[in-house]
Amino acid sequence: MDENGKQIGIVETRRALEIAQNKGLDLLEVSHNLNPPVCRILDYGKYQYQKQKREQKAKRKIKKMELKGIRLSFNIGKHDLEFKAKQADKFLSEGHKVKIELILKGREHSHLDLAFQELRAFQSLLQSRFKLEQSPRKLGDRIITILTKVN
Repeated sequence: MDENGKQIGIVETRRALEIAQNKGLDLLEVSHNLNPPVCRILDYGKYQYQKQKREQKAKRKIKKMELKGIRLSFNIGKHDLEFKAKQADKFLSEGHKVKIELILKGREHSHLDLAFQELRAFQSLLQSRFKLEQSPRKLGDRIITILTKVN
């Protein structure tokens, strides 16, 4: 193929190199698996530049998902709970995963049913539609759950 994309046909390698050199361009092998291999006459520097620009554009379109954390305590106030719920909504709407940690101290460990109830109350305050990626479970001195946005 020539620099305009027109097919020249089957040409010997030496002849193809001569054509490319006469035009001040390079010969690039596009597909070596075929018989005969497919080559293209083009400006290799320009080709590399365009390829790099396409890759950068594709990279910009990819949304980076982060794991954002929200920490709650067992005896958190109502206003604080609502504020944290707004934060979690914001994170979910931006497409991030949200890790919710409810930290237990001292005798709070003996009231796990109330702690799980507090976590459910927090989830009911969320405005965004979400799904549980990881259901609530106790890990050491905290109860952890991970939420993701439903598309």
